[in-house]
Amino acid sequence: MNTELANIEKEVIELTNKLKGLKKEIGKIIIGQEETVDQLLITFLAGGHALLEGVPGLAKTLMIRTLAQAIDLKFKRIQFTPDLMPSDIIGTEILEEDHSTGKKFFKFNKGPIFANIVLADEINRTPPKTQAALLEAMQEFEVTYSGNTYKLDRPFFILATQNPIEQSGTFPLPEAQQDRFLFYIKIGYPNDIDEVNILKSTTGVKKETINEVINGEDILRLQHLVREVPISDDLIQYVSEVIRATRPETSTSTYVKEWVNWGAGPRAGQAMILTAKARALLQGRLAVTLNDLKQVAIPVLRHRIIINFRAEAEGITSDKVTQELLKAILPSN
Repeated sequence: MNTELANIEKEVIELTNKLKGLKKEIGKIIIGQEETVDQLLITFLAGGHALLEGVPGLAKTLMIRTLAQAIDLKFKRIQFTPDLMPSDIIGTEILEEDHSTGKKFFKFNKGPIFANIVLADEINRTPPKTQAALLEAMQEFEVTYSGNTYKLDRPFFILATQNPIEQSGTFPLPEAQQDRFLFYIKIGYPNDIDEVNILKSTTGVKKETINEVINGEDILRLQHLVREVPISDDLIQYVSEVIRATRPETSTSTYVKEWVNWGAGPRAGQAMILTAKARALLQGRLAVTLNDLKQVAIPVLRHRIIINFRAEAEGITSDKVTQELLKAILPSN
């Protein structure tokens, strides 16, 4: 038993060292944004998808491209536009001819969704009909076309970017599709020191080379290890209390009853536990702490707590609601 535990610890050290190398490679290009990079890696380890939001020019696309370059996996980028069709994502049937027999037949030509890492760039610039083409792939890891089902290769990640909805020419993502994203990550402006370094590094002639430091097999093993990370019953109870407290019909919080229309479902609790486990593993730990739960709560619940119009008018956000619930439910230490 001790030998088995020692082997697991050895594997964890080896894989977490590769994660450190991955962060180092990303850091060659992306200056600052350590929390955002960590949240992306947590998404990978937990086997989910991430939605990144920020105003134009904050390197959302560059960050995902750099991440993909450092991982030995197939990468595709889809630029979402108002005229993009579902078939442009999933694929379509084309008519081909067998030259030996002269017979014609339809062959499914796979779209860019058939990759390991898919960058859905500016996903809120395409109408809901096309956005919905991602739903089955995100949830079931497969695509159905013309009655046939095609499995997607694993690991499979969709990393979507969007501009804030107040920007012109956008279509807000429906709540059902937002719920498919494990994390909703908001990217802010860099601090003054990082901004100076960004200006220096991006206006010269020197270009950094990104090396592949981790592969798909490593990612799949890490995803398996994440589920093996233990979490105490007390922490699971805290997660349940937080999730139930987001729902106006079951919450005792006047804050929630006043500002929230719809609370989070059980999937949010699953997401909190899995991402807390992934955060622990990312830091080389084999146990979830209360701080792990606190750190993942906001990106998990940001898109799963639907505030009402009154809250929007008063400037109350889902992040604020989550912060109040964490203060009220989780211990301070």
